[in-house]
Formats: sequence, C-alpha cells, structure tokens
Amino acid sequence: MCGIIGYVGNRACKPLLLRALQRLEYRGYDSAGIVLREEGGLEYIRAVGNLQHLIEAAGSNGSESTHGLGHTRWATHGKVVVENAHPLTGCDEREIAVVLNGIIENYRELSASLIEDGHVFTTETDAETVAHLIESHYDGDLAEAVRRTYRQLEGHFAFVVIHRDNPELIVGTRRQCPLVIGVGEGEGFIASNTVAFLSETRNVQFPDDGDIAVVTPSGVTYSSALDGNPPVEHDTIVIDWDEEEAEKGGYETFMLKEIYEQATAVRETLAERIRYGKLTLEGLGLSDDELRNLRRIVILACGTAYHAGVAGRYVIEEWARVPVEHDIASEWRYRNPVLDKNTLVIGISQSGETRDTIEAMVLARRQGARTMAITNMMGAQITREVDSVLYTRAGLEMGVAASKTFTAQISLLYLIALKLAQVRETLPEEEIQSLIAEVQLLPEKIAQFLQDADDGVHPIEDIAERHFDKPFFLYLGRNIGLPICLEGALKLKEISYIPTEAYSAGEMKHGPIALLDSETPVVCVATDSHVYDKVVSNIQETRARGAQVIAIATDGNEDIQHHADDVIYVPKTNEYLQAVLAVLPLQLLAYRIARLRGLNVDQPRNLAKTVTVE
Repeated sequence: MCGIIGYVGNRACKPLLLRALQRLEYRGYDSAGIVLREEGGLEYIRAVGNLQHLIEAAGSNGSESTHGLGHTRWATHGKVVVENAHPLTGCDEREIAVVLNGIIENYRELSASLIEDGHVFTTETDAETVAHLIESHYDGDLAEAVRRTYRQLEGHFAFVVIHRDNPELIVGTRRQCPLVIGVGEGEGFIASNTVAFLSETRNVQFPDDGDIAVVTPSGVTYSSALDGNPPVEHDTIVIDWDEEEAEKGGYETFMLKEIYEQATAVRETLAERIRYGKLTLEGLGLSDDELRNLRRIVILACGTAYHAGVAGRYVIEEWARVPVEHDIASEWRYRNPVLDKNTLVIGISQSGETRDTIEAMVLARRQGARTMAITNMMGAQITREVDSVLYTRAGLEMGVAASKTFTAQISLLYLIALKLAQVRETLPEEEIQSLIAEVQLLPEKIAQFLQDADDGVHPIEDIAERHFDKPFFLYLGRNIGLPICLEGALKLKEISYIPTEAYSAGEMKHGPIALLDSETPVVCVATDSHVYDKVVSNIQETRARGAQVIAIATDGNEDIQHHADDVIYVPKTNEYLQAVLAVLPLQLLAYRIARLRGLNVDQPRNLAKTVTVE
C-alpha cells in the first residue's frame, strides 16, 4: 500500500514532494525517498523509518528542480533497508527513476533474463525489474518504453517513471492499483491518492487500467498499453472533498474504506505466491521433508487474529490431515506446553507487536518447536523471535476494529494448508489445483459482494435499521462457520457496544437458548457445507423460541428462506473458502448498526489498535 507522488511544472518540487508524502503517511510505510531531476542528472534521497528521517536527510538547502518523484514504501519484497527504498533505478542511476505500488509476480523470470543481458541489480525488490526493463526498451521515447514494459509484466501495480533526457515529462501506468492525475495551471501531478496534491489542485483525472499517461506542464495525454492508439479522453473532475475525506478515499470512515479494500488486500497477499497453479511460499522456512515430518501444528494469537487461527485449524486439518491446536496466546504461554522439533507453532499478529503472542513464540522456540509468524508489519518484533515469517500484504489498517487484515490472514492460511496438502499428498493433485483456482477467485468474489452491497442488493441496511437498538445478539455457526461467528460477534461488540455471544450452534441448547426471546436477533452462518442440515436444525430451535433469524447463506440456496427471517447471500465457492466471504456481511452489519447508534467506529472506546501490554 505504498504512496506515490510525481510533479512536473514551474515550482521547486522538493518541498511539494515532501509535503505530499506527509499527506500519504496514513497509507503506512517503512521507508521513503524522493528523486529530483537536476542539471547533471537524477539525484536521490532515501531514508528508513519515519518520514521525518527523509525530511532531515533532504536538508533545508534549496533545489531548483521542478521535476521529480516521491515514494513511501510498504515492504513486500526485501528487507527494510535504505538500499531497497524507492525511487529505484536501472544500471545508470543518473538516467532513470521509477516508483511503484503493487507486486510484479513474474519478476524472477524477468530479472533472470535481464541479468543474462548484463543488467546489474542492486536491491532485493521486485520493483527494480521494472526500472531495468524500461532502461532496456528506452530509445528516446519514454512512453513507448513504458508501454513495452507493461506488456511483459504480470501482477497488479501502478508505476511512474522519469528520465534524465525528458525534462518536462512524467509517464505513469496502472493495472488494478490506484493512480490519479492532478491538472494544475502550468503543472501536473500524478499520485496514488488525490490527498497527495489536493491542496495544490482539485482538478483530477482517473486513468484506466492499461492507460499510458504522459503528464507535462501543459496537460495530460493517454495512449493504450496494448496497441499504442489513443484511448477515450478522460474528463477532468473537480474534487470537492477536504483532505481528511480524501485520505478516506471518499468513504465516511477509515473502517468502511478498509472493509472495501479487502479484495485488494487478499489479492496482494496471494499475488505471486500462486502462479500457473504452483504455490511459492518464500519465508515458510521449512523444506518439503520437514513439512512431511510435521506431527502437529499449534496456532497462537489474540482477538481477531485468534479467530483467523481457528479458521486455519479447520482448513489445515481438512486438507493436510495434520493435527492442529489453536489457543489464545495469553493463556497458552502460562501453560506448560508439550512441544518437540516436529511441532510447528504459528503466531498470528496483525501488528507484529502483540505482547502475549510474542512471549508465546519466545516460549515455543525455547522449548524446541519450529516457529513461524504471520504478520502485516515487516520488521516488527515478532519477526525477530521466530524461525520464519510469512507476511500478509493488507497495507496500513487505521480502524481499530480489524477487517482487511482478518481476511488476508485467512487467505494466507489457505495457502499454508494447500502447500502442506501438496507436499504430504493428502489430496489428489486435481483437487489441489481446483482449490488453488478457487482461492485465486476470492478477490473477485469479495469485490462482487461489496459492489452488490454498495448497490443495495443485500438487505443489510434494512436489517440494521430494524435491530440497531436491540439489547442482545446471538451468533451461531458450525465448523468453519464458527470462527466467522466469533469474529462477527466481536465486531458488533467492539464498535456498537451491544452485548453479543457467539456459540457453536450445537452448544446453543446447553445454555444460551435460555437467553432467547422475540426481541433477540440470532445471526447464523448457514453457507453450503457438510453441516448445513445441522445448522438448519439449530435455526429451527431458535425460531421455536420466537427469535428472529438472520442467515448468511450461499448464492442459489432457496431452502434457507423457509428457515430465516432475513437472508444475506454471499458468492458460491468451496465450503472452507466461504469463510472469507461470509465475514463480509457481518462486518457491514456491525458497521451499520454502530453508525445508526451514532458511534465512532474508527476509535471505539477503551480499545487500542496494538496491544503491547500483557
């Protein structure tokens, strides 16, 4: 979720770039840099950590440069070091500079070919490949070099490039990643978000995927990456957002924005880890033989990450046939756990700084188990306490109540389960390939559901309006539906402050059924699965007590309408993959109820984003 800014015009651009990067800080980053086109060529300033470090490195000396790029990097490939910070360059750093957001999935093949041709790589990033490709194609026409490069790339990305020999020219393009252009008087901006230049101009153009945008002080022209022909002209839109609204992308809150970012978060987490039906989990830290010899997996986490771990248990046991234990880290660390070298302990932490999870991983490693972390933050403390790390790539999550990091964590657990199944041969290869293909479709199905929700296809608003003032909710689910209920109930508690219980549906009659009456909404995850009929039986038991049932079901299931008062449908997929989709309506329902109650969903009372105390 990197930040991009480019400027060309008649003003000194160094202060403009630095101010723009400050406005993009909300996106999250671990390093930053700028490049300025000076008389002798391109000059770079890069720094790791807080943006203040870059500002200090840039100094107060003036620069006459009116042409440059800036970038805040959220590391996905390569350590958090100055050498990996953007802007990146090719073999001649004075000649070309590139800033990129996204992931290049085929960078290994491309870089290997470029190295054979004599190119020398100096970073660990996938993005450096783009700089070398443009360099190899450049013959005086920068737009054409970008076009030829675009055709070779696989993945999702937006990148912007400048060249020493083109003093009033910036070229940018995008595929499934945001890129916007600001049109000023005698100047042009290009960025990953309008907030970067909103104080300078409110005249904005939005390039489409595959557009090659050429930005000059006199305006913007477009051509197609596929054939070079000019595409349809883009209208200039006058933005009337303030800067805070722009940070939120026009959404009313950060939480809602992050709910709608889940397709991107899952897509980036999967990214080049699945290519041509093959799984590549760099960072797993275990050989195939070591994976085959695993006798047990323990998943430890807290809060939302714990619910992702519970979902992971069902999937790993089902597909890979490895016994899995899940536990709350703050409880597990005070047990005397039984561990050995054939036990893999996985710690999940959105921030990588959750104190109880970190201490649990330290204990596991001390007792001889293999340890692995799943986190969203490169370089976080948990990464230094384990044998290996797999990163989700959800970008910064501003809302205290987690949303996109949860779906990204489950998606990564799917890949771990499939890798184990492949190595241990616990599923037929054709079934594994079918599941991999279904996993790859998840971002599209997430986007489909959320677009339908935006269009009012689902009755979420109506349900929220009828139940926002109810004093108690009960959530029921079975199998993979149980952790989704746990997470849905947590969301409702966190942001609406309504007392809510989440239970295994089979346990409902062992106590919670006593809480039901005609004023009780009961939310049931009833997606298609081998336990669907059992869930329906539990729904009938709740309705017999007068409760009002809200069911989350799979598209095409008309039977559920006979058993529930309200039904919200999610796209059809494998029963275990339904978890990522079934949580979406629960997030939106909790969100709408909290908003109807007039509450601040981004900063719910008594809660913090990262729990760094025991």
